Amino acid sequence: MLYHFIDFNDKKINSFLLLELEDLAKTLAKTNQYKVDFGKLSYISFQENKIYVSHFWDDRPQKIKIDGMKSEIFLRAFGNIHFTDFREIEPFSKFAAETNIPSFARQLFMLAEDVRIEEECKRKRTGMNREFHTRRAVYMDYFESQMNVNLEKNLWIDAFFNFIYAVWNTNKPFATFPAFPVELDRHIPLFLEKLEKMYEAQSTKDCAILCAEVVEKAELLFSDDMINEYFHLPVLSGNTLMKAQTGKARKPFLENNDPADAKNKDVFQEEMKTWHRETEKEGDNHLYFNLERGTKSSLPKGNARKGDPDQTEMTIVRGKSGKSASKAWANTELEGNEGIETTDEPHRYGEVNKQAKAIFIPPQTPDANDREQYRKLREGVLFYKRKLKNIIEQTLEKKKTGQLTNRKIGRLGKNLIPYFIEDYPNLFYKKTEPVKEIDAVFSLLVDCSASMSDKMTETKRGIILFHEALKSVRVPHEVTGFWEDADEATKDEQPNYFDKVISFSRSLNESTGPEIMRLEEKEDNRDGFSIRVTSERLIHRPEKQKFLLVFSDGEPSAYGYHQNGIIDTHEAVAEARKKGIEVFNILLSNDGIDPGQEEVFKNIYGNRSIMAEKADQLPDILFPLLKKLLNQSLND
Repeated sequence: MLYHFIDFNDKKINSFLLLELEDLAKTLAKTNQYKVDFGKLSYISFQENKIYVSHFWDDRPQKIKIDGMKSEIFLRAFGNIHFTDFREIEPFSKFAAETNIPSFARQLFMLAEDVRIEEECKRKRTGMNREFHTRRAVYMDYFESQMNVNLEKNLWIDAFFNFIYAVWNTNKPFATFPAFPVELDRHIPLFLEKLEKMYEAQSTKDCAILCAEVVEKAELLFSDDMINEYFHLPVLSGNTLMKAQTGKARKPFLENNDPADAKNKDVFQEEMKTWHRETEKEGDNHLYFNLERGTKSSLPKGNARKGDPDQTEMTIVRGKSGKSASKAWANTELEGNEGIETTDEPHRYGEVNKQAKAIFIPPQTPDANDREQYRKLREGVLFYKRKLKNIIEQTLEKKKTGQLTNRKIGRLGKNLIPYFIEDYPNLFYKKTEPVKEIDAVFSLLVDCSASMSDKMTETKRGIILFHEALKSVRVPHEVTGFWEDADEATKDEQPNYFDKVISFSRSLNESTGPEIMRLEEKEDNRDGFSIRVTSERLIHRPEKQKFLLVFSDGEPSAYGYHQNGIIDTHEAVAEARKKGIEVFNILLSNDGIDPGQEEVFKNIYGNRSIMAEKADQLPDILFPLLKKLLNQSLND
């Protein structure tokens, strides 16, 4: 649970909007390597593989906010990646660093390139016109107001930059010029002559040449550099420049530099004609090998072996286990990570969780105190248990004895009167199919973060309701508490503990239940990681319907998880649902639920986030949910 003390500085991340922007960026860039994040200014970071959307749009009306953010994705993911020549950035950055006004020079170049690629984007994709129109209108108002403010503060070069933006983006000619000092005012016509050439720029190089000319003239008039930063020009050099141009970073050299052994080698020289009209022009290399250590040899690493005259073809294949048609092992419990399909895919639990480590706590036997507390809490939910059991039994009985009547085909019924009194009688019936048992499995994840201290007792009551009700109708389930140890978490490793108080294999035993009393508040909660670990185990269950319920009282909070926790949890929920697992959230509170927090959880879980404004209302809230899910399993 994350406590917020400075509410006015609390930026809520709309995970749906961020994912929408990220999908848009990947589509326009034609690559999946870029993530989207929010920052002070908008630019591409090739070191981080991120496209930054500026906070400039945060407090705007919703429609303007979305259009503005999309326009920045258009400029970066489509404009910069496809139309910017990144080779021109490094020499211009060096030129800017040697001037007396480097900030002005860099921002001017970024502005000029944005103006140019905006026109390229609109020409290639006419559907972008609306977003760019919104962007230009908002920015024009902003820069005009900034120009007036900077003039009042005597920040002449900042006001001059605002003026340049207006010249390049206005839809009408300037009737009058801003009130610049006299020595600057008489040079404005000369600058305008240069600035108007911007509309003739066809490439990044043209923008660089034009900006250099403007900067050289501005150096003679301004002694101070810009204070405000409106645009950010990322510095590209070396490996980063190569990555910007090709999408691939330069491969590192070998760690060692051992020459190949040239002894005992027979060398044959033979001239081979390799020229062909198809190879007259050089093309790109399409085969890349990434070697870190080894001898400079022509042999592929690790594949050399001694020849054998009797050798036969050999092929190495990889397979994986699949679900058997038999359910002989349906009740077998898979402890720890056993039974989970391993994969070489990096960050399979999410990129922000690459250092997270799952630790499963061994089962412990409850003591007499646990049994007594469990007995007292169970008495409060016995009414719901009996009621639910009766509903399920009645539904099953109805399915056994029921039949579909008034049909046009099937077996002839005993009631033939409609044949004589109706024009189109339905005299037939059909027996219902054999009744199936409830083919479902439940997994309950309980947030054991420190903030659950005042809600844990009522949460246990809700968990006991689930356990006793599911046990009474013979539905397998598990109950797991999860938390991250804040004291042990470091940059290199974040231990996440899973305390499985009720396991699938023992969930239907009459004696199980008091183990739930072992759940207690601990440290932090890394929800996305915990959902992925649990889903990975749940997906191997043979039951048709799989339900995952997450009990929590606030936003995810763990080591290095504050900025990305909401997005990572949303992605984990989406991944689980794609695998056929229905994920629900039960949001707990004792003091009412803040509208902002409610919006966050709706963004994460969609319409399957259930709010319990008072923890003692939990059984009343969970009963209809459990009833609905079990009926869904019966009717599916």
